[in-house]
Amino acid sequence: MQKIILYAAVMLCALVTKMYGQDTFEERAKSISITIQQITQEEKEALKNEVEDINKLLESGVINSEKADAEKLKAAEKRAANIEKRVAVEEAKLSQLVKEQVDGKIASSDSSKLKDKNFTFKWEWHNKDCKVRYEKRTTTQFVFAFGLNNLVTDGDFSSLEDSNHRVWGSHFYEWGFTNNTRIFKNDNLLHIKYGLSLMYNNLRPTDNRYFVKNGNQTELQEFGLDLRESRFRNVHLVLPLHLEFDFTPKIVDNEGTAKFRSHKSVRLGIGGYAGFNVKTKQILKYKEDDVRVKVKEKGDFNTSDFIYGLSTYIGYRDTSLYLKYDLNPLFKNNAIDQNNISLGLRFDFN
Repeated sequence: MQKIILYAAVMLCALVTKMYGQDTFEERAKSISITIQQITQEEKEALKNEVEDINKLLESGVINSEKADAEKLKAAEKRAANIEKRVAVEEAKLSQLVKEQVDGKIASSDSSKLKDKNFTFKWEWHNKDCKVRYEKRTTTQFVFAFGLNNLVTDGDFSSLEDSNHRVWGSHFYEWGFTNNTRIFKNDNLLHIKYGLSLMYNNLRPTDNRYFVKNGNQTELQEFGLDLRESRFRNVHLVLPLHLEFDFTPKIVDNEGTAKFRSHKSVRLGIGGYAGFNVKTKQILKYKEDDVRVKVKEKGDFNTSDFIYGLSTYIGYRDTSLYLKYDLNPLFKNNAIDQNNISLGLRFDFN
């Protein structure tokens, strides 16, 4: 409402000036306009200097990024309040000038003295320009995923139909942290997602079998007793990297400022991961002479030291369907290559 009143007042000023050609009014109106511009420029320059000082503290490690963001927001709010307070004084002067002009208290001059008979007074509302809105282009998520795990033999995915490992008994788990960075400043579609994760891949052989290392070969053999549990686990520390398509629409506030969010709509990620093996372990549980026995075997089992693969996910908001496939074989020297494949659910919690 205040802006509407001011705009109407300015238009009235321009009309009166054009009709009566009062140089005194023109000079005073221009003076107020220049003062307002100076106020906004001074406050914007002061804010710029304060932000630079905060960035220096951040770079030197005196404060962290969260503290820096809070200080920037605080400085922006302070400068916006200063502008509003100082401009209010000039607005009062403008209102009084208009009133005096309408009442005829300002001396008139001959219209021929006007340097520009088509003079119009232009009011620019600078206050909103100085309200700095800090938008985080990078957000952090906690990632947790789980699902089914198995092996593809010699690149033939049909081998999963007759797998040597229990379909519903073999699982994978993954947890870690990722950073999600919007690539373009004014577009929300493309993001780069990168971070650090621990992957747990578990295999449970069928037909009472377990993994045995014979030289540089690792193979499945039948166990002499009835196995209650046969589980083969690999743990990897990896660096995942995805190009994420986030279809979350932007929000435009009342001032026309665009705000971007993530993980609020459909998302699609395409990428991969690379890392190294942290631990390989086999757990066997069985009974011998009515005694329950649990054996934990730790070793390399000829497993690959490094891991790399492809992964993708598609979902809505925090939840996605997740697929990953190791490009390196599980056992590095076996005559037949077997590659780990996992399918499950993934959660990215902001």
